[in-house]
Amino acid sequence: MPAPSFARIEPDAAGMPLYRAVGRALLGAIESGAVGPGEPLPSEGELASAFGVAVGTLRRAVDDLVAEHVLVRRQGRGTFVATHTRDRFLFQFFHVERADGLREAPEVELLAFTRGRLDDDAAAALALKPGEPSFEIENRLRLQGQPVVHDRLVLPAALFRGLTEKRFRERPSTIYHLYQAEFGITVVRAHERLRAVAADRSAARLLGVAVGAPMLQVRRTAIALGGRAVEWRVSTVLTARHEYVNLLSRASG
Repeated sequence: MPAPSFARIEPDAAGMPLYRAVGRALLGAIESGAVGPGEPLPSEGELASAFGVAVGTLRRAVDDLVAEHVLVRRQGRGTFVATHTRDRFLFQFFHVERADGLREAPEVELLAFTRGRLDDDAAAALALKPGEPSFEIENRLRLQGQPVVHDRLVLPAALFRGLTEKRFRERPSTIYHLYQAEFGITVVRAHERLRAVAADRSAARLLGVAVGAPMLQVRRTAIALGGRAVEWRVSTVLTARHEYVNLLSRASG
């Protein structure tokens, strides 16, 4: 992406800080595909010159996008648009670990892949209308060889045209990497709500516990670049030997 393609940033009459305006412009370029996943940004000097701002202002804008996992700095190489990798999934989006602190990537078993229609909960989470076409996917996740998580994913069919069970099953990396590499959808954050539930018959059968056993339910809406909700996921977690652990960091100010 050549630096001259960036327009100069003018001060916002409404009072938006200049670094935020620069960050918004950078994010817009990434969302438009002007610079793709894994590709490098021009140098800070080139970008600052193209935007007509000081290097310090540009750096603060980049810092915010790094904190949001949109960009990643690589020592001695520059700043790149972040890609979804197994490590990124494990430390940004997967929060279940053994009670002694062991965290590892789960073994994912596909249980079902079907076409359906959005129910009220999924439609509300995805800001769509009930009844719109969807893909519904069920996975069982094993940790240390034991079933620990049952996932139910709902995807808007309009965003994932051409998705098939074969493509999903044979993906070379994580689910979010599949979204990014094959559908141009980059998940950058997620909104989650947690509550205690009792295992129903389905969860009891899939996770090997008694009906009524205490479980943790996580309802997650995955948000992509541009602020669009792209996935609704309900996870049922067996917490007899595992915990949900999330590292909280400062919000960008």
